[in-house]
Amino acid sequence: QAQLVESGGTLVQPGGSLRLSCEASGFSLDYYSIGWFRQAPGKGREGVACVERSYAKKYYVDSVKGRFTISRDNAKNTVFLEMSSLTPEDTAVYYCATKSWGCSGSESDYRSWGQGTQVTVSS
Repeated sequence: QAQLVESGGTLVQPGGSLRLSCEASGFSLDYYSIGWFRQAPGKGREGVACVERSYAKKYYVDSVKGRFTISRDNAKNTVFLEMSSLTPEDTAVYYCATKSWGCSGSESDYRSWGQGTQVTVSS
């Protein structure tokens, strides 16, 4: 059974750092672009970052550029989202998802989703 599992979300203070993981089982992430999305309370799901099959092609929403880094470890079948300089506005449930071909910021373009991991930025 194909599955995506996000982990690493927790309570963190403003200015802190966190690393989220997205681990696939039952299939290989190597064939897909992988996106990270987030959904804050009262808001829709927002595309945050995406990595294509090429490590040289990565995309970020403006609000996280310079603070978040997406990466993938194909040997571990895992994609990471490293976050730094976190603010309360980063509080959300974070999801990873797969997409055929290249990255996009539209959630409707993605086929498979994990259940999400909660990130709370608060003092």
